[in-house]
Amino acid sequence: MLDADLAQLYGVATKRLNEQVKRNRGRFPADFMFQLTRGERAEVVATCDHLKSLRFSPSLPNAFTEHGAVMLAAVLQSPVAVAASIQVVRAFVRLRAMLVEHGDLARRLDALEARYDQQFKVVFDAIRALMTPPAKPARRIGFRAELKG
Repeated sequence: MLDADLAQLYGVATKRLNEQVKRNRGRFPADFMFQLTRGERAEVVATCDHLKSLRFSPSLPNAFTEHGAVMLAAVLQSPVAVAASIQVVRAFVRLRAMLVEHGDLARRLDALEARYDQQFKVVFDAIRALMTPPAKPARRIGFRAELKG
């Protein structure tokens, strides 16, 4: 997402958002944020109607990955940003609880499998397959299209 979009989402001015990024530069490594090139800005402005105001902007916009957007929520002090930070923490707490529960389920399944013979092997294998999350190929994050010409 671009800085202007995140500023609107978090209820702050784009200038204020970018000031906080500069003050907290160590919190925004290259995989959290990058600056668009002139060509990328032109392409984004051409395809996104709500970004027409960026066409003649003297500065290039910053683009944030999902990690950068979460870090912005932690850095900014607007009520919306604070609420977003709280929701992120709550999501991680729920995720940890799910992982613990998942581990308990795996241990119980191991105990059952040890008690029963090969006749239930297919059932146990099917349950384990359902417990395993599907493998997703790693996706590149961000917008980096090279323009020719």
